Amino acid sequence: MVDWGERWGEVRKLLERPGPFTHPDFEPSPDTLKMLQENIKVLIIGAGGLGCELLKDLALMGFTNLHVIDMDTIDLSNLNRQFLFRKKDIGRPKAEVAAEFINQRIKDCKVTPYYNKIQDFDDEFYRRFHVLVCGLDSIVARRWINGMLLSLLNYEDGMLDQSSVIPLVDGGTEGFKGNARVILPGMTSCIECTLDLFPPQVNFPLCTIAHTPRLPEHCIEYVRILLWPKENPFSEDLAIDGDDPQHINWIFEKAQKRAAEYGISGVTYRLTQGVIKRIIPAVASTNAVIAAACASEVFKLATSACTPMNNYCVFNDTDGIYTYTYEQEKKDDCVACSQVPQALEVNLSDKLQDVINMLTESPQYQMKSPGLQAMVDGRTRSLYLHSPASIEEKLRPNLKKTIEELSLRDGMEIAVADVTSPTTILFKIKIKS
Repeated sequence: MVDWGERWGEVRKLLERPGPFTHPDFEPSPDTLKMLQENIKVLIIGAGGLGCELLKDLALMGFTNLHVIDMDTIDLSNLNRQFLFRKKDIGRPKAEVAAEFINQRIKDCKVTPYYNKIQDFDDEFYRRFHVLVCGLDSIVARRWINGMLLSLLNYEDGMLDQSSVIPLVDGGTEGFKGNARVILPGMTSCIECTLDLFPPQVNFPLCTIAHTPRLPEHCIEYVRILLWPKENPFSEDLAIDGDDPQHINWIFEKAQKRAAEYGISGVTYRLTQGVIKRIIPAVASTNAVIAAACASEVFKLATSACTPMNNYCVFNDTDGIYTYTYEQEKKDDCVACSQVPQALEVNLSDKLQDVINMLTESPQYQMKSPGLQAMVDGRTRSLYLHSPASIEEKLRPNLKKTIEELSLRDGMEIAVADVTSPTTILFKIKIKS
């Protein structure tokens, strides 16, 4: 059991005395530490490699009211870097085990777990917290929580009410690279402002996979996409389970055989599982560095003891160690935070399916399964929705209709709903001349 009373010396000094890095508005006081322990509520989103480090860091810094949310359970492969878990915990929810570990080891710290998706909670839930910190490996989840915090903002006569701002500290790692950033929704650049910085999903052309494979990944994808549904190795219509050793082993063996036919080497069990699960290599030391950077920013935001980072930090220790900080600027036409309807440029001959393809394939939007509704004379008309199935079937013929056939005119508003955002996004049609 770690006793906070024995380890608060340095934090106490920081909060009770001025210094060269002190925030200009900070007034040293022992009450600040009391506030930190009793009043500040922090939500950690993700209890994986980065999330475990964040929990530990924040608890040891004096935060006693922590909440953690994660939708996953513990897998054997997690144990090499997610240090709050043990072999006996395999199969249990990550959030619950992580919370138990911290609660048992750090006196006076209470961690509340949620074994849920972030989408399971409404705006009232998120409004309860003073700071959110993300340790996620999902871009969709990042975009959703970004949209949620933006939806909580209040504006009076066009001016942002800063008391409605809930800061978001976001961390991300990939191998020996990582980043940490501070987002003040409505004030600084948000996740959507810098969406093009995230690496695109790696997809291989089907013609290459089927006819001219050159990489071991091509052979694995051939088995996943073409052989699995054709041979149904275990039972008909059974989806591939990336955590099932039988499934991975079957794909591995078939991929090895195809690789041998084309003289390709490098197909391993680990690579097979990595391709199937879209695994990004994780390194414990990188998680520790990025988590420490994020935790320090949470501390600064909660206490105003130091000036927060402005606002994006990059870390790379692939060859030596390199890091720098720079300010990311807001996009004037950001789809999420600009408060300006987006211009949707289309031709009258474009089909609705073309518009949906543009929304999903464009680097600016990167939507997953957009549903569209048109605003006509103050009324809403559904153009295409993915669910429920009965509605999707009824609206499916619209996909082949042109903008002109759908009676969509220049200046008409289109509301688009997608899993990447908790709120609908408003577009204004602009017919190309």
